[in-house]
Amino acid sequence: MNLLIVPLKICPVAPTGVAAYTDQISGMVLWSVLWLFGIAALVSVGAILVGRATHSPHLSKGGIIGLAGVLVLAVVLMGGYGMLNGILGDGCVG
Repeated sequence: MNLLIVPLKICPVAPTGVAAYTDQISGMVLWSVLWLFGIAALVSVGAILVGRATHSPHLSKGGIIGLAGVLVLAVVLMGGYGMLNGILGDGCVG
């Protein structure tokens, strides 16, 4: 009767041989996101410099907004990962 009251922990397990592929995909996504952040930051800094050189306030303002956006998104990405990790925990249900 005690087993009916307390639910058992259910921990999903991936099939054998899948871990290598999921690690590879996770690594590719991680490095792609890091490269995109770097490219966006370089383009934003380039827009600021070109805007200053050509006396274009709109281009400079766009570069500053782009750089601020990259920084904000990097903070949100790290915070979101921490929150998701805290919610999911070890992946076991019950």
